[in-house]
Amino acid sequence: MTFLSRISGLLRDLIYAQVFGASAAMDAFVAVFRIPNFLRRLSAEGSFSMAFVPVLAQYKADGDHAAVKALVDRVAGALIGALLVITAAAIALAPWLISVVAPGFVPGSEQWQLAVDMLRITFPYALFISLAAMVGGILNSYGRFAVPALSPILLNVSMIVAALWGAPLAQRFGVEPVFALAWGVFAAGIGQLLFQLPSLFRLGLLPLPRWDLAHAGVRRIGKLMVPTLFGASVAQFNLLFNTFAASLLVGGSMTWLYYSDRLLEFPLGMFGVAIGTVILPHLSSRVAAKDPAGYSRGLDWGLRLCLLIGIPAGIGLVLCAEALLFTLFQYGNFSPTDARMSAWSLVAQALAVPAFLLVKVLAPAFFSRQDTRTPVKAGLASVAINALATLGLVAGLLWLTPAGQAALAQAGGSITGALKLLPGAHALLALAIAIAGWANALQLAWYLRRAGVFARQPGWAKFALQLAMASVAMVAVLLWLRGLWPDFALWSWSQRGWRLAAMVAAGAASYGAVLLLCGYRPRELRAR
Repeated sequence: MTFLSRISGLLRDLIYAQVFGASAAMDAFVAVFRIPNFLRRLSAEGSFSMAFVPVLAQYKADGDHAAVKALVDRVAGALIGALLVITAAAIALAPWLISVVAPGFVPGSEQWQLAVDMLRITFPYALFISLAAMVGGILNSYGRFAVPALSPILLNVSMIVAALWGAPLAQRFGVEPVFALAWGVFAAGIGQLLFQLPSLFRLGLLPLPRWDLAHAGVRRIGKLMVPTLFGASVAQFNLLFNTFAASLLVGGSMTWLYYSDRLLEFPLGMFGVAIGTVILPHLSSRVAAKDPAGYSRGLDWGLRLCLLIGIPAGIGLVLCAEALLFTLFQYGNFSPTDARMSAWSLVAQALAVPAFLLVKVLAPAFFSRQDTRTPVKAGLASVAINALATLGLVAGLLWLTPAGQAALAQAGGSITGALKLLPGAHALLALAIAIAGWANALQLAWYLRRAGVFARQPGWAKFALQLAMASVAMVAVLLWLRGLWPDFALWSWSQRGWRLAAMVAAGAASYGAVLLLCGYRPRELRAR
């Protein structure tokens, strides 16, 4: 189901590239959507779910349906109340928020005003999608994974309709076409919530919201949420920081980062979110049942699966970056330069795909035990490392390279002026996120080992050797094919398409074949 939503997301991005290209208006939308999308990640994949699902698992384990319903009613009431206040504040403070998140947008400029207006339209999406995340968390806890996993398709469908139908209509009436995307986001939030409610009704858990902050379950969730606001969503804080930094770079940088991030979402969004969605309620149930052996087996399975998928996914994205960007996006208003710039940031960030996937399992390993402090420690360090890496890499570009020194001289010594003259600096922001991603994953793994709550299952040395040999074979095959087809810009869509398909098939086949030759069997994918 998640795969279907990612395919529709890819189609959405193909349409974005052709209709809007890499423009100042598209940069404004990318910056704006990061804000409500940040809250979506906190709720759907981060803080709220990480705090809510373990508490719900405890209530469910007690077998008292009335108590579960009471918890759901009161959590819904508290969530709606908090989100209404946040949404109203965000709409009122939209000019200030844009200036903070995207300081490169000059206050009073057309781009800045466009961003302010779109934020006021899109921010209510955070309210609706957070409620949808609560509903999805309940359904997942009862083993209903299909409907929550399918609901993101509604966002993609809404955005496709907005781009293909809404944008031309807006232009006909003299309105900036990208406004259609903002209204598409608003409609999608409502649709994703309504889509899941019938399934919740069949469980007898459709909430009647009640404001009761004194309820023990609500208080417990609130206590767990405070630290998880940071620990579960480090990647989103890093993305917000990079949005801040990208607004200071040459025009188009935000859009280039957006398209590379979207391709990264295939392994992260399809496998990472799916594994994380399944493993959190599973680990929470093992903790509630006081089954440490089952907890270790489930966690061991999740870690192996993340490496099995993450390593070849990262290799593929690094070695096929230009092939992917040219084949999928370089049409219409998306130029060859745009494709190459997006490929640079994709290569940099894809280096950390295995780390990003591991965090999807390592963070729930702590949250399932209601340990919210440990991921916060790792998260704080990761955000600090991202900021320091960004500053260090940008400083190195400006003062240690001929291009940077020339830009500084041309800008009269102004750092912000020089950055506007250096296309490609956005790739350093992506590299900083990759460095921070590895730092986060390694810290979480170290804390888990120190806590002594996880017992590795037998066979890790053999598994590591199998992965290494399969990865080497995949790299060799892809480098050979890259030598045969060095420049995808020269060909039509069909010529690009079959070559890219051949690279993907050959890479996957070589990886899978060597795994099998080394003794790995598909049955090992099953959870033990």
